[in-house]
Amino acid sequence: MPKKTSVARRNFLKSAAVSSAAALVPSSVAAAAAPAPAAAQAAAQGPTAPTPQREADPRPDAEDITTDRPGGDFMVDVIKSLGFEYVASNPGSSFRGIHESIVNYGNNSMPEFITCCHEESSVAMAQGYFKAEGKPMAVLCHGTVGLQHAAMAIYNSYCDRVPVYILGGNTLDATLRRPGVEWQHSVQDAAAMLRDFVKWDDQPVSLPHFAESAVRAYKIAMTPPMMPVLVMIDGGLQEDPILPEIAGRLRVPRLTVATPPQGDSGAVAEAARLLVNAQNPVIIADRAARTPAGIARLVELAETLQAPVVDQGGRMNFPSRHPLNQTAGGRRLITNADVILGLELTDFWGNTNASRDALYRSSRSIVKPGTKLISITATDLFSNANFQDFQRYPEVDVAMAADAEATLPALIEACKKLLTADRTRVMKERGSRFADASAKALADAREEAAFAWDATPISTARMQMELWAQIKDLDWSLVSSSGNASGWAERLWNFDKHYQHLGDSGGAGVGYGAPAAVGGALANRKHGRFSVTIQGDGDFMYAPGVWWTAAHHKIPLLAVMHNNRGYHQEIMHLQRMAGRHNRGITRAHIGTTLDNPNIDYAKIAQGMGVHAQGPITNPNDLGPAIKRAIEVVKSGEPSLIDVVTQPR
Repeated sequence: MPKKTSVARRNFLKSAAVSSAAALVPSSVAAAAAPAPAAAQAAAQGPTAPTPQREADPRPDAEDITTDRPGGDFMVDVIKSLGFEYVASNPGSSFRGIHESIVNYGNNSMPEFITCCHEESSVAMAQGYFKAEGKPMAVLCHGTVGLQHAAMAIYNSYCDRVPVYILGGNTLDATLRRPGVEWQHSVQDAAAMLRDFVKWDDQPVSLPHFAESAVRAYKIAMTPPMMPVLVMIDGGLQEDPILPEIAGRLRVPRLTVATPPQGDSGAVAEAARLLVNAQNPVIIADRAARTPAGIARLVELAETLQAPVVDQGGRMNFPSRHPLNQTAGGRRLITNADVILGLELTDFWGNTNASRDALYRSSRSIVKPGTKLISITATDLFSNANFQDFQRYPEVDVAMAADAEATLPALIEACKKLLTADRTRVMKERGSRFADASAKALADAREEAAFAWDATPISTARMQMELWAQIKDLDWSLVSSSGNASGWAERLWNFDKHYQHLGDSGGAGVGYGAPAAVGGALANRKHGRFSVTIQGDGDFMYAPGVWWTAAHHKIPLLAVMHNNRGYHQEIMHLQRMAGRHNRGITRAHIGTTLDNPNIDYAKIAQGMGVHAQGPITNPNDLGPAIKRAIEVVKSGEPSLIDVVTQPR
């Protein structure tokens, strides 16, 4: 804020305080303050009574009720040093100080305030943003209630290994809390409710403490395995003036992000030996590619070995049309493999075993006896006991607690050193077989997609192929996909860039899809990418206010609704239970469907300022609707198409 403006404000408040002082003092107080005659005073005192000490006038002057440099300004200096472009938040009084500092002192730039209608949306936006942009987005949460609202999205980010940077407002000093709701929204240990699914937390008690904690939190969040972090910011630290004795201690620590940990050289050498000598190696990747370089490195390793890759889609790991992408036939390849390399797998055990969900559950291994299992994952560096996202224990032969992407260069080099002319010939022959299998899988998928092409409700295959036909020549990005649409996009679209597929929610918490898509689209906006999402109907209803955020901040995004008018996975679960209990499946719709009345998603979106069309039930109307929506998105606005679809 310019000095001239702040001085004028200070002088105005000072003159206002002086001129109105008499009016503010009650008449009884004024009378008590009037000087008494000396004789009357002496008689009242008596010979031994002590002289009463009148309390100092509690009324502050204007200089004491304004400040040009609150603690929140310094907090903004620290936040700016970390390079945040945006901070997403539903506004709250517990962080009103830093909020004001962001928009005025920080000029609402780096970070820019993104207004959200729910804390869960704020965090999910940050999760989608990171996976598109590769750097964290900040989130502000209001006290106890805001953090509880945000908890589900924070858990998704934790399971998805995404570094969401959360700042939580609080009033720690109980003697300074305003009466009423500020007590209900304050907390002694705010992180206690989240500590099992954040990587690190702190509650600084001074501005120098905040500076160190803020920088430390960023470093910890960005060190694999990446996860959310939480820094609580006390209201007093935000709002109080920076005193001269504190000002000299304030400095912004220098950030140094840690180098991702690489696999042990001996373990890398052993893994290379096993892979090069294998007859049927298989590479399985889940969250392996953290950056665009990760895709290139995985392609190089696969081509060096001519080994098939099964991409589980936690990130954009491997080009979908590459001849060695054998995701479609992954189960068969795993059962025939003699060496399996798992890269940042969420569930290694689940890839090598089959589970039977029957009246009595059972499981069995699907790999051949003697098959060697190699695991490279940073998740082994961080485990938490309470939340069970770590899956069954895998009995592997080589376990590297390391970042897979950082380890790939050494593994590639070690493999190349072991290659001989004979092994190279064998690998080349193996690769040619996979090229044929890849072409056949694509042809089979196209043939399957043709079934029910003209059906009403519209088939999920046609919905996604009509969309692909009109975006394939754009610089597109699938920023989210919620609701099971049979994976037609992954099977039929051509994914070859790191931002074209961002993975799923991590914790399978419904309500992720819409805000994550808006966050991904926000990241893509400055790059000129065309953002698109397949939007589930149940997911839409969790926190629909995020569509207002997209409209308000002019975030270009095309959302195509997969509106099957129900929670179809739960319908199938109820059918399975009814069948298992010999009761029939005719009532499986109760409690699982979204009809009677049908929800008009286009009207909801329109009411929040989003261009929307539908509900569309005739498949011949879908292509023209997509064309109209694309023009809206190209103009810089969000657009939604409500498509009534087959269940899957």
